[in-house]
Amino acid sequence: MDKVVTLAHGAGGKQTSELIEQIFKAHFSNPDLTADDAAVLPVEAGKIAFTTDGFIVSPYEFPGGNIGKLSICGTVNDLSCMGAKPMYMSCSFVIEEGFPMEKLEHIAAAMEKTARESGVRIVAGDTKVAGKGQVDSIFITTTGIGRIIEGAGTSGKMAKPGDAVIVTGDIGRHGCAILISRDEFGIDADVTSDCAPLWGITEKMFEITKDIHVIRDATRGGVGTVLYEIAGQSNVGIRLDAEKIPVAGEVSGVCGMLGLEPLYLACEGRLVVFVPKEIAPAVVDVLHGCPYSESAAIIGEVTSDMPGKVVMKTAIGSETLLPQPGGELLPRIC
Repeated sequence: MDKVVTLAHGAGGKQTSELIEQIFKAHFSNPDLTADDAAVLPVEAGKIAFTTDGFIVSPYEFPGGNIGKLSICGTVNDLSCMGAKPMYMSCSFVIEEGFPMEKLEHIAAAMEKTARESGVRIVAGDTKVAGKGQVDSIFITTTGIGRIIEGAGTSGKMAKPGDAVIVTGDIGRHGCAILISRDEFGIDADVTSDCAPLWGITEKMFEITKDIHVIRDATRGGVGTVLYEIAGQSNVGIRLDAEKIPVAGEVSGVCGMLGLEPLYLACEGRLVVFVPKEIAPAVVDVLHGCPYSESAAIIGEVTSDMPGKVVMKTAIGSETLLPQPGGELLPRIC
């Protein structure tokens, strides 16, 4: 096979078939993967969750992952937030002419590994090749289907006064890792993205309680943006304790140098969870025993005061209104 992707690989002929066979089918093979125009899948009783997402990230490789891993994690985590066990995915690639075939193989291998870990099957896909300069290396779009487990029912509209606010790990890692990878500031810091598939920890939470009101994936815009979204949807106030918000020392250091707020940096492996405060400690205990959530913490509570607003208790004991996100959040990651 050619060492780079050419326009012929997207023309639908021999080279397209070779690309599919030697890279995509080689990594995505499973009993439901189809070469037909659409996958035919068994339908189970109950409700399903259905989601789609596009992935554009520069650089396409970063400490802790690449765009392939990110595309699986993003869709698996969106389904997980609805209490849905991920089952099937499709993926569409738009690849820039001249993209290294070896790099494409690395991306497909990362997708294979992450899908296997998540228990999801890639069952259909599409490949297009764009001319040089028409695409920034590679774009991926994924669609996912999951079966909602019995008793699960989550929504951003369901936060209630008295709920505890939990974050499943230290925040801001992904945005910080992307920023450093671009080498625009000359910062040398060992920051790895938190990019991870989170169905496993979601399933563990639902095993101990179905009384989970909100689960949200804190991706673009970070935890702060998600909290404002939920406060608005549920018409409640949210009060945070700054000292309880987990931030890795290296992330805090980079943010201090650049004047960034970790609450507004993207995460790709962290959930924000709202549960009644009586059961929050048990939920956190379970999370501490799971991969990807060892540093989970209760960071605040839901109140009836100041609906639509997020207030932060500072380290010196005063309270301040968390700025509402607006304009372009930095670093822009997609």
